[in-house]
Amino acid sequence: MATLLRMATAGSVDDGKSTLVGRLLHDSKAVLADQLEAVERVSRDKGLGHVDLALLTDGLRAEREQGITIDVAYRYFATAKRSFILADCPGHVQYTRNTVTGSSTADVLVVLVDARHGVVEQTRRHLAVGHLLRVPHVVVAVNKIDLVDWSEQRFTEVAAQVHRVTTNLGIESVQVLPVSALIGDNVVSRSRQMDWYTGPSLLEFLETLPADDPSTRHTETGEVDRPLRFPVQLALRPQGAAVAEELGEYRGYAGQISSGVIRRGERVVVLPSGKHTTVVGIDTASGELTEAFAPQSVALRLADEIDITRGELIASAQDAPVVTKDLRLTVVWLHERALTPGAKVLVKHTTRTVQGIVTSIDGRLGLDSLDARPAERLELNDIGRLRLRLSNPVMADSYEQNRGTGSLLLVDSQSGANLAAGMIDGTGAVGLDEEGL
Repeated sequence: MATLLRMATAGSVDDGKSTLVGRLLHDSKAVLADQLEAVERVSRDKGLGHVDLALLTDGLRAEREQGITIDVAYRYFATAKRSFILADCPGHVQYTRNTVTGSSTADVLVVLVDARHGVVEQTRRHLAVGHLLRVPHVVVAVNKIDLVDWSEQRFTEVAAQVHRVTTNLGIESVQVLPVSALIGDNVVSRSRQMDWYTGPSLLEFLETLPADDPSTRHTETGEVDRPLRFPVQLALRPQGAAVAEELGEYRGYAGQISSGVIRRGERVVVLPSGKHTTVVGIDTASGELTEAFAPQSVALRLADEIDITRGELIASAQDAPVVTKDLRLTVVWLHERALTPGAKVLVKHTTRTVQGIVTSIDGRLGLDSLDARPAERLELNDIGRLRLRLSNPVMADSYEQNRGTGSLLLVDSQSGANLAAGMIDGTGAVGLDEEGL
C-alpha cells in the first residue's frame, strides 16, 4: 500500500503555483483525457500558444478570468510510490487565510519563489505560517529558472535568501531546488538544461519524505506516541425496545481520537471534572476493538456513570492536559476588522466553544526583519501574540506538543465569521517570555 502525503503549495502572486500543480498532475499521468481537452480548448480561446496547465486547478470562473487562485483547490493523484492529497493555496495577500487552511493539515509545504524576484514579503509570510503551523517539511521551489537562462549563480543567490529567512524563523530543515513549471524541467523529470544541479526533481524528493500513514499507525509523525486526547463530540444513549434488546443499557461517548492510543482496560480522566474511570469498551461501526489510535473515530464505554457532554475531554490519566481559563496564543489574524485589547470573541477549541476576551496584545511579527515588535492592534494577515481570558475552562496543550489540542479558532459571536487561527503557546495569566515570535 502506497503511503499518503498531504502537501500544500504557496507563494506570491504569479510565482506559478497553479502551473506547477498542473505540471505535476499532467506529467504524472493524473489528468483524464476530457479534462486535458477542456484545458486545451480554454487555452486556445484565450489565445495562448501553449496549454495553460494552471487551468487544471483554477476551477472557479473568477480564477480563470482573473488569472489568480482565490480558493484552496484540492487535487488527488498517485504515483507508483505513493498517493498525494494536494492543496493549491492562493498567493494573493488577501487570501492568506486560505493558505492557513490548506497548510494546517499538510505534511509538506511547497513554497514557490520566482527566480527573477527572489524572496519577497509574501514568501516570508508563507514560510512563517508554515513554521507556526509546524508543517513537518518545507520545500522551496525556485520557479521560472528558464527566464534567468538556467543560471546556477541566480539559483544560488535565491537559495541563500531562503536560508536566511528560514534560519531566522527557526526552520531547521528546508530543501531548495530549481524548477521550470511551464516547461516541466525538474518537476517530475530531471532537467537537461541544468547540468550543474545534481539533486532530485520535485516529485522525486516528495516521494522520499516520511508522512502520515494510517497503515503505520501514525508512528512516523508521532501521533501514537503522544498522550491520549479524545474530545467528546456526542454522548450516545440509544432509545427504543429494539436497541435495548440488542445492546442493553448502552452509554457511549463518540468522537475522533486527536492523539495517542486508547486500550480497553486503560485508566483515563474526564476533564474538566477531573473524574477518573476505566475504559471497558471501544466500539466502531465495524465492531468492537481492543485498542484504537489517532485519528480513528470511535465510541468509548466507561466503567463508571459520569455525566459527560460534548466539549469535554477524555485523556490519559498519567499525562493530562492543563485545564485553564487563561491562554497565551500566536495567531494569524484573518479578518478585515482590526483586533484590539478588550475584544470579545468565541473560542472554538476541539469540540468545545466558549466565550473569551482579549486581555492584551503582546507583539506582532515584522515580515521585513522577522522580529517581534510591540503592537496595539492586529490588522488583516498580521501574525502576533496575544492573551485570552475565557468564560469557561478548556483542556489545552501547547501547539508544539499537540496540534489537535494546541490549536483553536477565534470566531465573531455576531456573524460567525472566522477571525483568527490560533496556536497555543502556554497557559496561565503570567506574562509572556521575551523570546521572538
